[in-house]
Amino acid sequence: MAAKWIEALTGSLEQKKQYKHDKGRIDALPAPYGAAAKAMHRYLMHSGGITDGDTLITMFGDLADLWERAAADETPLRDIVGDDPVDFAETFAQAYTGTHWIDKERARLVKAVDDAEHGQPRDAD
Repeated sequence: MAAKWIEALTGSLEQKKQYKHDKGRIDALPAPYGAAAKAMHRYLMHSGGITDGDTLITMFGDLADLWERAAADETPLRDIVGDDPVDFAETFAQAYTGTHWIDKERARLVKAVDDAEHGQPRDAD
């Protein structure tokens, strides 16, 4: 019973375990793959905007898989990310559909405009 209460507050414990496992895989990569994977992981954490835990876990597992395969094959970094690592990371993140934090704000904006149009004033929060 306590586990369900804790998960209600903090999220899935299983997801946290999987995240730590995949983060450990990234941390264990040899240079230069480890540095590139960690940089991409950090970028995705800050810019990805995904709030759905299952989607995040899948994305970071796939990120670890990508860089492990690249390291095993000794693929040059630029053969993976191309000339623009930011574009690569953003394209990578777009492949994962899930709830993004901005979705809530978009819905809030639409509702506020609809309410204003129908004479129902609402604070913008």
